[in-house]
Amino acid sequence: MNDVLKELYQVVLSRRGKPQEGSYTCYLFAQGLDKILKKVGEESSETIIAAKNGNREATVGEICDLLYHVLVLMAQQDIPYDDVAAELKQRSLKIGNLKVMKQTDKNT
Repeated sequence: MNDVLKELYQVVLSRRGKPQEGSYTCYLFAQGLDKILKKVGEESSETIIAAKNGNREATVGEICDLLYHVLVLMAQQDIPYDDVAAELKQRSLKIGNLKVMKQTDKNT
């Protein structure tokens, strides 16, 4: 999946650098940050709804839409793909480090 996302990110960057007529990605860049954030929010909600409804096929599709729009956001914010990949790698080193849950006295 990493290669596919990285390739898609490169396509997004190329659309930002060389706009093409009729490109949805170019449309998002032209509309600006608010539109991109709106789409990320919409796709997040649609992913949640599809998952809650137990519709696996729809959930997969919505996850793909969400990932695409996050890549557009990354490009718009000049966040390199490799920075996010490095952060994920760093976080993966923490796997297995369980946090101790706080005990709350609900009687006080």
